[in-house]
Amino acid sequence: MGLFDIFKGSTPAEKAQKLKKKVTEKYGEAAARQKAIEELVQTGSPDVVPVLMQRFTLLVDPQTTDADEKRMVFDAIVAQGEPAVANVVDFLKKSEAASSWAVKILAAILPEEKVIGIVTDELRRLGVEYTRDPEKKEVLLHFLDGKKDPQIGDVALALLKDMSDDVKIAALRTLGTVKDPRTREPVLELLVHDETAKRVQTRCVEFLHETGLEVQGFREKVEKRLAEPYFLDKSGVVKKRGG
Repeated sequence: MGLFDIFKGSTPAEKAQKLKKKVTEKYGEAAARQKAIEELVQTGSPDVVPVLMQRFTLLVDPQTTDADEKRMVFDAIVAQGEPAVANVVDFLKKSEAASSWAVKILAAILPEEKVIGIVTDELRRLGVEYTRDPEKKEVLLHFLDGKKDPQIGDVALALLKDMSDDVKIAALRTLGTVKDPRTREPVLELLVHDETAKRVQTRCVEFLHETGLEVQGFREKVEKRLAEPYFLDKSGVVKKRGG
């Protein structure tokens, strides 16, 4: 009897749990890890998706092997189509890691508007509270860059008040790509607030320069925050010398 024969007769979910340790063995033999992944992929069942998704949370050496295994898992989950979606969304909600892979999978299966809805819902759920690693919010915001949906402005504006400066900067980037007309005053208020970090202020100035929004009502305070090569012209628009 072969090593994997012991799983014959198991349900896909039971097989996934029995193979989880092998799938996520960072320092184990690549052949054993890949065999375990293949066993789960061959089931074609959405019940194995939660364990397969765990493969995205670790990095193994060499990088080529890591990339090949992740691509194998990605292709297998995408091939399942909509039956896999619920488990991918569940992973996105529960895991702080590998958010980009979850979003890539959803984007490969679902229409863009549905993925935008999932991502904005998750950003609302996460809120502006402190998180040890803000990368998940940054990844989700990055996915929204340049996309057209009124929900995007809502969540990005809310995240200008996030506890993380990195998230604030990511939200500013997203707002700059979606051209939401409501951004002017919130960005100006963030720029002139005494407790706003210098690097966030710098990004606010860049945002105002990129969008051409006027600083009416904030001119004096904004001028105090500007440094070369930025300045305000007579109309109250941030300009850049030599730009």
